[in-house]
Amino acid sequence: MIRLPFHIVVALLLCFATVEPPVQFVDVTDEAGIRFVHHSAPDKKYIVESMSGGVALFDYDNDGWLDIYFVNSLTVETAGRPKSSRSELYRNKRDGTFTDVTDRAGVAHPGWGMGACVGDYDNNGWLDLYVTALGANRFYRNNGDGTFLEVGEKAGVADDRWSTGCGFADYDNDGDLDLFVANYVDFRLDKLPEFGKGTLCQYRGVPVQCGPRGLQGAGDALFRNNGNGTFTDVSDVAGVHDPRGAFGMGIIWTDVDENGLVDLYVANDAWPNFLYRDNGDGTFTESSFLSGTAVGEDGTEQGGMGIAVGDYDRNGLLDLFVSNFSEEYNVLYQHDRPFTYIDASYSSRAAESSFPLVGWGTEFFDYDNDGWLDLLVVNGHVYPQMDSARVGSSYRQRKLMYRNNRNGTFTEIAADLGRALLEKRVSRGAAFGDLDNDGDIDIGINDLDGPPMILRNDGGNRKNWIRIRLESSGRNRFALGARVKVVAGELVQKAEVRSGSSYLSQNDLRLHFGLGNRKDVDLIEVVWPAGGSVTRLENVDANQELEITHAGPRQ
Repeated sequence: MIRLPFHIVVALLLCFATVEPPVQFVDVTDEAGIRFVHHSAPDKKYIVESMSGGVALFDYDNDGWLDIYFVNSLTVETAGRPKSSRSELYRNKRDGTFTDVTDRAGVAHPGWGMGACVGDYDNNGWLDLYVTALGANRFYRNNGDGTFLEVGEKAGVADDRWSTGCGFADYDNDGDLDLFVANYVDFRLDKLPEFGKGTLCQYRGVPVQCGPRGLQGAGDALFRNNGNGTFTDVSDVAGVHDPRGAFGMGIIWTDVDENGLVDLYVANDAWPNFLYRDNGDGTFTESSFLSGTAVGEDGTEQGGMGIAVGDYDRNGLLDLFVSNFSEEYNVLYQHDRPFTYIDASYSSRAAESSFPLVGWGTEFFDYDNDGWLDLLVVNGHVYPQMDSARVGSSYRQRKLMYRNNRNGTFTEIAADLGRALLEKRVSRGAAFGDLDNDGDIDIGINDLDGPPMILRNDGGNRKNWIRIRLESSGRNRFALGARVKVVAGELVQKAEVRSGSSYLSQNDLRLHFGLGNRKDVDLIEVVWPAGGSVTRLENVDANQELEITHAGPRQ
């Protein structure tokens, strides 16, 4: 037997003792008390039966804990019985479990739901909920007592087209929140396209649902807040009405040039994406080709679904990521210099693993708090027929988790982070936030044809972090559009507060920053919306949620 010297044995033991086990994402849906089940037709003969599934993480009751809203849908067969399916709101009980408060809150949404976003449109200090749908969208005003009042028609935002992504933002810097709604296809239940008929209703020789190619796009909508509880449709005047009828999906508001004016990015399915640059006069200029964010590097439009924004390479500019259809690739637009993006999908190693999958909900987030943004994409095909077609794809698909290598590249590591990420589902919406307030980011996923997934992050909080909640003194109380910079030694990070993200979903409005081994923050800089006033804080302790207002910080 070989005997090692004592000092070598001690050194080896110390090495093994300091190796941290990997972070694990654990499916806690059942133990959390989530009983929601998404309903959809098993055969998906019509495209409208494949696209639903948003999820929203937001604190509807202002108790400091994230609650969860799951959007449900109907089928062509049940469309005449809208109450046969309902969306559900779960209140966080602060002990790892949730309780269904849908009926008491009044947000069941008896209809063909698609997605959701939140914003305080009337500035009463409570987040309101907008739900997109096939047919009239629902706008739930938060009464501040645990209940909501549906005001879509009264407010003028009950767009009755097939709506998908949505998001609130103060695009005109007048202090109150406006609303953008993407629309998909002009789909009529009384004039259904015939399943599998024609070349546009086949995929690799297999008969499938028709669309979106071959169908008419529905056009998008921008609603300007009148400041009196109502909105005006200014889509035409603002230049975002999309007269050609693209197939709008995910949307995101982001200030791409950091000029204090929030810009708008729309992921389009089977159509070039849109980047609307805010001109500062109530109008926008569509600049996707000019900026390099319209198509992939081969010049071909893709099947855009979800969107993520974040500074993954820490060059001080926010990058764009768009999840796409199978046999294309998910595209990473690196923000190389102001308002100029390059397709870094392959050079970053984020493209090849996505090729056989259909991507949906996605987000840049620092799952292990090392100070570098990682990336998650949830997947699932639109054609159940793939399971029997023998074309190298499947209906249910696993998730992709990319760890940031800190050099402009990623490594796909889903297999290292627990079985839940490898479980094959038909995933759609995904939302990100710290559900248990333990200092790391958890994930809520809405899956078609079954229960959702609540993935608890176990171990991400071994490294240090800080979470920032903003409160504006103006009419935009939740500070949508604010930009925050956090400096901790060599770690310099940026993020924005935004409504609407991922695929038809809503992330936590609080901003989370991983700090690695740093136990304090040198500088926090907040650029407030509508005016650009700046708040700076220095020498802030790590591992806390910090509320920052115009009057100063509150812990």
